[in-house]
Amino acid sequence: MTKRNPNGAGSITRRKDGTYEARVYVTTTEGERKRISRYGKTHDEAAEKLAKAKELEDKGVPTPAKAWSLSDFLAYWLEEIVKPNQRPNTYDKYETMVRLYLVPRLGKKKLTKLGTADLRKFFKELASAGVGGSTRQECMKTLRNALNRAMREELILRNVATLVDMPQATAKEVIPWSGREAITFLRSARSHRLYAAFVFSIVLGLRRGELLGLRWIDLDLSTGTAHPRKQVLRRKKVGLVHADLKTEHSKGALPLPRLCLEALGERRVVQRLEKEKAGERWTEMDLVFTTETGGMIDPDGFSGTFERRVLRSTVRRITLHHTRHTTGSLLALLGVHPNDAQKILRHSRITTTLEIYTHVTTDSQRAAAAKLSSTLRDAMNAAG
Repeated sequence: MTKRNPNGAGSITRRKDGTYEARVYVTTTEGERKRISRYGKTHDEAAEKLAKAKELEDKGVPTPAKAWSLSDFLAYWLEEIVKPNQRPNTYDKYETMVRLYLVPRLGKKKLTKLGTADLRKFFKELASAGVGGSTRQECMKTLRNALNRAMREELILRNVATLVDMPQATAKEVIPWSGREAITFLRSARSHRLYAAFVFSIVLGLRRGELLGLRWIDLDLSTGTAHPRKQVLRRKKVGLVHADLKTEHSKGALPLPRLCLEALGERRVVQRLEKEKAGERWTEMDLVFTTETGGMIDPDGFSGTFERRVLRSTVRRITLHHTRHTTGSLLALLGVHPNDAQKILRHSRITTTLEIYTHVTTDSQRAAAAKLSSTLRDAMNAAG
């Protein structure tokens, strides 16, 4: 009698084309028992694959119920995992990385076959195509997050994206405005209907979404404080939305210095006149900074408005985003403690604030350097 393999041991047979097929029953990720096949050019290769499948089965690691391509899994991940659980802006960012970069170059790869060599080649190709370092970093972050989910769902045993170094991005040096430049700009923009928004950008370092999402109800003029709670965002296929700030840290109270309070007084007058002029066309949203008919201002449009005002002034050109660096550098020059600056700028990490502070040369630092130089110079001259 022919000796049969014990149950669960699997079998290996030679195929007509000379290759070998190993077959064994395993438990799938859907909890079902299924007979799977593994192939090899030689009996030993097939036996090795059979042994690996049995080893995983013995350890209780289920076998994926379907052979996912990376493209299929990323589509599933975006629709079933990211969209219901993440903020729309996060979904939009991931979807862009998937659609423009990951699927076109890696989408056909089998999820279980994706290796470190594939990723190194992928990022090398992106760099050769002129894709910037920050975009390549976002691709890596997107892929790492997706593959982490694949591991949680037991579709893969390891996240190969964590085994590849994060692409490097060269940070552009930001030279913020000096106090004199900031004052010159604000003077030149004094007559603009959004002058108060420019003041808030420079004095408080508000991000544009936070700034445009401010409501009058968020301001306590009697105590001179602001409590940002909303932001204006543009979402794909939806348009402008007035959404909650993403973290409680972003909703911390902010002081309203005298310059901000005076600018708000002027803004209220301007808005009242615009409301009277608009009449029935006015949309009441209680927003501090609005279009001339009361609606939300597009964040990109506001950036363009700011840059046009900069061009009309005599100051060096910076972007709206860089006004936050100006706020940070001015706080440093004034000797404001980093912990207080962190709260004003609402950085989630103190290291972000310190990065701005370390790029600022204060008068005390200059005096210390001059004192050191003078001491060394006197000592050298005495020695001579």
